[in-house]
Amino acid sequence: MNYFVEGIQGAGKSTLVSRLAEHFPKYQVFREGDYNPVELAWCAYMTEPQYAAMLAKYESLREEIVANTYTEGDRRIVTYTRIITDVPGFHKDLEQYEIYNNRLSRAEFEEIIFERYAQWNGDESIFECSIFQNIVENQILFYEMTDEEIVDFYRRLKAVLAGRVFRILYLEADDIAGSLQVIRRERVDANGVEMWFPLMVGFLEESPHGASCGLKGFEGLVKHLEHRLAVEKRILAEVFPERAVILRSKNYDLDAALAKL
Repeated sequence: MNYFVEGIQGAGKSTLVSRLAEHFPKYQVFREGDYNPVELAWCAYMTEPQYAAMLAKYESLREEIVANTYTEGDRRIVTYTRIITDVPGFHKDLEQYEIYNNRLSRAEFEEIIFERYAQWNGDESIFECSIFQNIVENQILFYEMTDEEIVDFYRRLKAVLAGRVFRILYLEADDIAGSLQVIRRERVDANGVEMWFPLMVGFLEESPHGASCGLKGFEGLVKHLEHRLAVEKRILAEVFPERAVILRSKNYDLDAALAKL
């Protein structure tokens, strides 16, 4: 069995992943930012010439870059957010090689996603945010796909996954605004200055969808996440009904949920 843990920001995905890891100690856990056989969020996806140029540019970080590099065919994947450094420009340079946020055409993006899922044949794995969150965010905010187009994408992805054994554990937040307020208080620096929220709001407001729909500030973020939640629940109901269970965020019985699967 493999488990995909999903839900909007603040729903408690990291906690559920940790609980599953305790429940299945032999399973491999893939968290956001890890090298992941199916997902590429927070990773640079580079050609060999691009990779060589980056090694040359950041010679002082070569050892750490190489240690965080994985090879897939003619591509190098660098888990660059795992490299802690104050070298100017490093993270910004690597960020440009992510596959999200309009850095690729929609067709190129889908081809990469489908290809990696088609090649995946793992077992006993737990994935955080690897089948919905980053993909759906990209589809809504940057490709401005309709709900029907997104659901159709997942119908095609399900066909790619034929024969794979997996379940989706989806955490549904009862109070999106309240969950966001909790994250705002938690994700601050040593001086109590908010770190996560300004980045999320900037990300939303600067996206094509956010700009065209006038989504701004806290209210805009809540509205966007309400929409995303509705889309993801529709995917679960129409595409993966036999493979998913919806849990109440931070108020669920894990043993009972696993028994349903």
